[in-house]
Order: sequence, then structure tokens, then C-alpha cells
Amino acid sequence: MVSNGDTGKDITMGSIIKIKEYLRDSVEVVLPDGTVLEGPRNTPLSEFMRAYQNPKKPQIVGAIVNHDLRELTYQICKDAEVTPVDMTDPDGARIYRRSLTFLLEVAFMELFPKWSLTIDHSVSSGAYYCHVPEQEPFSADSLKLLEEKMSEIVDANAPLVRNKVSLKEARQFFRDHGQEDKVRLLNYRQGNDLVLYSLRSQRDYHHGYMVPSTGYLNLFDLKLVGAGFVLRFPRRHAPDKLSPMPSYPTLLVTFRQYGEWLETLGIQSVGALNDAISEGRINEVILVSEALHAQQISRIASTIRERKDKVKVILIAGPSSSGKTTFSKRLSIQLLSEGISPFALEMDNYFVNRADTPLDENGQYDFENLDALNRELLQDHVEQLIRGEKVQLRHYNFREGKNEPGEEVQLEPGQMIILEGIHGLNPKLLEDIPHEETYRIYVSCLTQLNLDRQNRISTTDTRELRRILRDARDRGYTAQQTIANWENVRRGEKRHIFRYQENADVMFNSALAYELTALRPLVEPLLRQVPYGTPEYIEAKRLFKFLQWFLPINQDLIPDNSILREFLGGSILSDFKIWVHGNSVEY
Repeated sequence: MVSNGDTGKDITMGSIIKIKEYLRDSVEVVLPDGTVLEGPRNTPLSEFMRAYQNPKKPQIVGAIVNHDLRELTYQICKDAEVTPVDMTDPDGARIYRRSLTFLLEVAFMELFPKWSLTIDHSVSSGAYYCHVPEQEPFSADSLKLLEEKMSEIVDANAPLVRNKVSLKEARQFFRDHGQEDKVRLLNYRQGNDLVLYSLRSQRDYHHGYMVPSTGYLNLFDLKLVGAGFVLRFPRRHAPDKLSPMPSYPTLLVTFRQYGEWLETLGIQSVGALNDAISEGRINEVILVSEALHAQQISRIASTIRERKDKVKVILIAGPSSSGKTTFSKRLSIQLLSEGISPFALEMDNYFVNRADTPLDENGQYDFENLDALNRELLQDHVEQLIRGEKVQLRHYNFREGKNEPGEEVQLEPGQMIILEGIHGLNPKLLEDIPHEETYRIYVSCLTQLNLDRQNRISTTDTRELRRILRDARDRGYTAQQTIANWENVRRGEKRHIFRYQENADVMFNSALAYELTALRPLVEPLLRQVPYGTPEYIEAKRLFKFLQWFLPINQDLIPDNSILREFLGGSILSDFKIWVHGNSVEY
């Protein structure tokens, strides 16, 4: 041990080593493959990543530095373990898309300063739908000018500059620029400061990190759709190209309907929602939101009644945590009120034996593969039930991984089959049953209230938060476990659900404008438990910070038949049964 003569305190040998490291002029960056890069202290992370970047690999847009996600402008001031984040990573994709929307915003404001741009919902092919209220439909000439301006800014490789300012300064800036939706949001911001990004003459805040300069944003496209246009970007599985743009008229109508709902509610941004909470008007928002759901379910049931002489099977599909179970039960109740008796046939009971289940690319059982179902037997049973024959259904023993005989069932005249599952919209599921004998419903949390006009909220985040809460309550999973499995869930959705969504006869948007205010107080404690240093911690931290934009509400305000109760708990429909001719049909 060495004594420090100035202070009289003892300094350990470890402290001397740390002091020597601090006095060293250079730092070392250690990559996962064992590569070690050395550079001057306080060198931006971008310089190290530029030296490491393989031109044949996806573009690096961020990195994890000693267990924390950092943007490329972050300065390395001490030796660090660094994991590059490229455009195939969830965080990398978010960084690229977030930066691209800021580029769009800046180009738009330079060209059309008197108009307002809204960056709205996502499109599954890799795009954001945008519209300009003052110019609907948006013209091809204006779109061409906008795309050229964006390309001009990209070619200039203009820097995106990060600055931390006081909340007071930020509010005043947005007030001076007439952006009241941002001012309303920041009125509820916790803390004393806010990070603003600057690009050319524009400034804005963004929920997350950005790329260092516009030169990173060289892959995008604009295309007219409906009354607006879409901003296209590369998807994670193909980061070097833009995916084909499919037509999505049914989805577009659903999105527009949700926008009209928000106008009815007077809640068109999170700031407005927080105003409603602080002013004691949240009960009105909840009741109207739930009434709009009830209205939509009633319309679907009425349409089915009008087609009752033809429709024999109702197919319901949608991604994870969309509220399909509660929707199916509420639809069944509404059908009963229309004089139609539904019978729920469980698709999961038609899994093949586990030994016959197809494997994925990692050699794991792929239960979401269409071939994991015995489609021939399922179709045969559906056809027999439609003909009024007695059928011995199947039962899948999940513990043993075996398909076993189930109960005997015979439908009464006029009964309809409700078949819910992820493959409900796949045309190969019941391919021998005439299309007019089926009614196909797509259920998903399709769009969400946005922070403001330029800062959208991902509905994938909403579904992930829903699932974290439900998994904790129903399955005993930690938030870390749910987050760790979320990418597998998303992969299955992209392969087996999203590509067939336009096959639906109708779409039910299960999003509720107020739901994140109700989820926040219950999900936050679960996110806090994710251990620091784990891969899941970064995602938990992101979701936790995201929830800070919302004022919390008491879940006791939420009706007991709400879609949201499927995740919060306390649903009156959890043990729902329909009694048909003396027999119970359990959902």
C-alpha cells in the first residue's frame, strides 16, 4: 500500500492502475470477435466503428458500450467493451428510422413552412404513412420536390447535433414555432432538461438516439398512397434494399377510421391525453373509447347476420397481444344478440404430434409453421360440422406433445364455427371450403396515439407492454423472459400473419387511446426488475423511459369487459361460457 502525502489517505495498487489508465492518452475498444481498436481518448464512437465497418456488412448506426446503448457521437473516454449495432438489430432499425423521419421533417419544413406534416402509422412492408391536412390529396409534384430535397440534404452529409437544453427553453422554442402539440406534451415532462437534435435550421426532440449525419440515410423512398404518402425504409431482414410496396386498402380504411375516433375524442396527441387526465376528463375518454370498440363489434356482428345464409365459419387472426381472445368472446355475445349461436373450435387442438412438428432454421420446433397443424383433419372436421354430422374433435396434450381424441360435437342448424388462430387468414388453412362460406377478421393493435405530429408511437411497443404484463400475471414470467422471447414472436408474426392481413373481410383495431396510461403503473415495476448488464436491460430501459411521457391512471376506471382487461386482469369474460341446447361452449 502506498500513502498519499497530500491527503494522508492510503491508495491501493488498484487505484494506481486506474490513475495510470486515466493519464494514458489513448483508449482501447474491444469488439465481440476479439478485435481491439485503439484511439485517442474522447474519440467519437463513430471513428472506431468506421474503422471496424465491413463494407459488405449492414451499416453500423450505434453500439452498446459497457452494457449501455450509445449513439455514434458518444465519446470513448476510457477502455470499453463495444458491441456494434447495425440496421438488422431492433435498436439499429429504430435509430435509422427515427433519423430518417427527422430528415423528412426538415426537408418538408424547408419546402412547405406553412403546411403541417403528420407522420402517422407504420406499414408492414417497411414504411410510415404521412399526410398533410392542408394538402389532401398530396400532389405528385410536391412529393417529387420533397424527395429531391431529402436527397440533397443526404448528399450534403449534414450533421445531426445533439444538445441538452432546459425544459423552459424547449417549451419556449416550440411555442415560438407554433407547435402547440409539443408544448402540451412537454408540460408533463419529468426532469429539468430535454435533449433536442438540430439539423440545418430545424430543431426537435426524439424518443431515442440518432445517426451522426445525414450521409447515413441514403436508402429511402417516397410514394403516394391514398390522400397522403409513405416514407419507405429498409427492413431489418434486408437492410440494403427497400421491400416491394403492396396495396393495403383495407388497412388504410382502418387507419383513417382510428384518426376519426381520435378527433371524436378530442385526443390527437399524448399531450392532449395528459390534459384530459389532469383536468379530470379521463373517464369520458375511457367510456367513449370503449363505446367505439362496442360499436365496431356490433357492426361486424350485424354484417355476419346479413350473410348468415352463406357464412359457416368465422376466422379470426392477428399478432400476439392484440386482444383476440376478448374480441372473440365479445363478438360471440353480440352474435347471440343477433340470433346466431357460435361454436368455438380451437385451432391449437389440431397440432401434429410434437415429433412430427417442423423445425426452424435453428433446429427448434416451429409451432407457428402452418405445417405444425394437421390441416387435412381440421378441414375434414369443419366440413363434417357444417353438414351437421357428429364429429369427435381432437385434443392436444401439450404436456405429452401428443394429439388425442377429444369430445364429440354435433352442431345445431344455424350454428356458426368460430376458429381463432394465427393462420386464420392464410388461404391454405381451409382451402377447400368456398370463400363465401367464411368471414375473415383481422384483429390487431393497428395504430396508436402519437406523442405529437412528428413523433409516432410504435404499436409493436404497445403489444410488447401488454404481453409483459399478461405473461407476468398468467404465466409467472419475468419481464426479462418476455423481452428475451419477443424477437421470436415478432419473427413468427412477419412470416405467418402480416403478409395475409389484406385477406381479411374486416379489421378490428384493438388499440385504445388511453391504454398506455393504464399500463404504466403496472408495467413499470416489472421493467425495473430486469438486471443491469443483461441484453434485455437495454430494451427494458427504453420502454421504461417511453412510459414516462404518460400520466398514470387507476385501472379501476376501466370496464370489466374491456379488451385491455385481457392484460390488466379482472375481466368479466375470463371464464366466459355460452350455453347452447344444454351444453356449455367454453372460450
